[in-house]
Amino acid sequence: MANKYKVLVTATNYSVLCTEAKHLLEAAGCEIVENRVGRPHTYDELVPLVADIDGVVAGVDTWNEEVFKLAPKLKGIARFGVGVDNIDLAQAEERGIQVTNVPGGNANAVAELAVGLILSQLRNIPALEQSAKRGYWDRRVGEELAGKTIGLLGFGHIAQMVARKLQGFDVSLIAFDKYPNEVKAAELGVSLVSSEEVLRGSDIVSMHLPSLKETYHMMSDAQFGMMKRTAYFVNTARGALVDERALYAALKEGRIAGAAIDVFESEPVSADNPLFTLDNLLATPHTAAETAETYHRVGLVTAQALLDVFAGIEPANTVRSS
Repeated sequence: MANKYKVLVTATNYSVLCTEAKHLLEAAGCEIVENRVGRPHTYDELVPLVADIDGVVAGVDTWNEEVFKLAPKLKGIARFGVGVDNIDLAQAEERGIQVTNVPGGNANAVAELAVGLILSQLRNIPALEQSAKRGYWDRRVGEELAGKTIGLLGFGHIAQMVARKLQGFDVSLIAFDKYPNEVKAAELGVSLVSSEEVLRGSDIVSMHLPSLKETYHMMSDAQFGMMKRTAYFVNTARGALVDERALYAALKEGRIAGAAIDVFESEPVSADNPLFTLDNLLATPHTAAETAETYHRVGLVTAQALLDVFAGIEPANTVRSS
């Protein structure tokens, strides 16, 4: 019997980590086309894949008018995560394509990586690991987290989980958010301050804002200039929040001590990115949400969202352009 629907999965490791979600779709008569490149697809890679698809379980590939024109049957995009800045929501609505996401589905994973990057930077863990493997006895001196001030730019669900996880490290916590949750801040011992106070007063600045027009390049020359020369910058949110040219200059010139980033302005990131020439940069390839638990949880939610779309049911977590 022919499959009813064709679903493209651009999230990675689907067969390995989303077996229940895959079975759910297949049991409903869906043909699954999986990501074979192991990273976000480029436009040229999407071109031969989208002509006859009915749904997408989308990673961080770009879904815009140019792609939609090639996918006349597309009915739904279930974002494998929370951020939808890679999807043109207005164009999707115009074409009758329903878009969903999974709020909070990857929050714990992202929060854990943020804390891991902070500790890795302070103790030079990646450099020491490479030194040990080469047989060197590197006595590089690190810093302790205890006693430091952690500043959170954004105080949504992920940032709140970061604050909770850091409570046992004997740190001071400050945060900025346009719409601050004062109840959560009090519960977690976080002082709500201005963005400028976060930048000037923190030993570690951790980015947790959404990617919006008003937050584009929120971290530029002026903002890095406000930070302490001894401070570290961590970004597990979105690459568009940071002007990479400004970050490079701040690191190169020693205006901040170091940075740890999981996200880039252009992804997949190129190996010739100037940031990779710097010893005081720690980088991971947009893997904050990549845990087995996240894949299982988010996989089931996104699969059900597409099945609802195909059945003509309003899916949970529908995202609209306004």
